[in-house]
Amino acid sequence: MLPFKANYGQDPRMGFEGRKKEKYKGAEKFIEKIKEIQEEAKAVLGRAQEEIKKYTDKKRGEANDYKVRDLVMLSTKDLKYQMVRRKMKKLIERFIGPYKIKKIVSLNVVKLKLSSTIKIHLVVNVSKIHRYVGQVEGRKRSNQL
Repeated sequence: MLPFKANYGQDPRMGFEGRKKEKYKGAEKFIEKIKEIQEEAKAVLGRAQEEIKKYTDKKRGEANDYKVRDLVMLSTKDLKYQMVRRKMKKLIERFIGPYKIKKIVSLNVVKLKLSSTIKIHLVVNVSKIHRYVGQVEGRKRSNQL
């Protein structure tokens, strides 16, 4: 269905047809036709919206529920200037911490209790943190640089 037909209920004119001087007798028929076209377009858009939602929801994951005093690891992805002292870029840790959550600002933002050596804002997005999992007993801890 063409957008012009969906809006106006008829195909666009291609020539120079003269206008009728009398009233259009099929106005009621035209109104019914427009309503049918609009209902059809609404149904098609609804199906498309449901399909897009289905594929988008497949990619989404469940949000982590953080609580005050939970331990989390902070991503070093945007802290490269803080990690200048490291000799090799490939040996920089991906996450540093653990740090405690001081306050839940919103579902996407938390306030951390950071050490004084890290000079960033205390409020970070949850995409930059991961829940801290303690060291497994019997496993050696790797030496940090």
